[in-house]
Amino acid sequence: MNDEQRTIGVIAGNGIYPETFVRAARKRGIRLVVAAFKGETKEELEEEVDAIKWFRVGQLGSVIKFFRKQGAFEAIMVGQIAPRNLFDLWPDLRTLKVLHGVKERNAESLFGAIADELAKDEITLLPATTFLEDQLAGEGHLFGPPLKERDWEDVRFGQRIVKKTSALDIGQSIVVRRGTVLAVEAFEGTDECIKRGGKLGKGTNVTLVKVSKPKQDMRFDVPVIGPKTIESCREAGVGTIAVEAGKTLFLGLEEIEAKCVQGKITVVGF
Repeated sequence: MNDEQRTIGVIAGNGIYPETFVRAARKRGIRLVVAAFKGETKEELEEEVDAIKWFRVGQLGSVIKFFRKQGAFEAIMVGQIAPRNLFDLWPDLRTLKVLHGVKERNAESLFGAIADELAKDEITLLPATTFLEDQLAGEGHLFGPPLKERDWEDVRFGQRIVKKTSALDIGQSIVVRRGTVLAVEAFEGTDECIKRGGKLGKGTNVTLVKVSKPKQDMRFDVPVIGPKTIESCREAGVGTIAVEAGKTLFLGLEEIEAKCVQGKITVVGF
């Protein structure tokens, strides 16, 4: 099947991730049908796709029916759902079945169970980096001022620690300063972790390190850096961002680069 014959169902959360994917897929002539969520997905996305239907978080069965009716036998998850909405579900029977079947409610188990449910209806969940491979982080210095060797030491220190916390499903980001852990990401998300770490580090020599999980399932929960991340770091006084090369998506590259220059924030890949 060539791209012009493909229909992909887009499970669209918040932020610029959905629109970035939609525009990349559009260049390939792919037909796109979107499952959007009230209070999360940008309404403007409706103008860029072939079909869209609005759901409440937790209506998995209805999403699957929508995709099948539209002829979408491939799907992709792009964009996050705010943590507050994950505790305010309107679950249908299919979602209740998924929740009942998972022992640990972390991203890997929940999204993996959703992928299994999609597969039961012959819908294949694609990698979250599909059509965005050129926006994955490279190695070495990427944006902003060059790092000093002492700053690279913090990058390596943070990398060792956060790989262990991510393996425990605690979080994929950590904020460090001169060999001290200031903040570890948990359920609150990266931006809140940045705020806590920046406050404790008092805006001097503070580094954010973001990684993938060991054996990262690239279909979901892929680490992402966007303009909002850069802005959060600038406001918190975090001067360095270190990400895992080949496993981290940059969304809004031109804006990211401009904000790094303006805020004198360095981004490196390891």
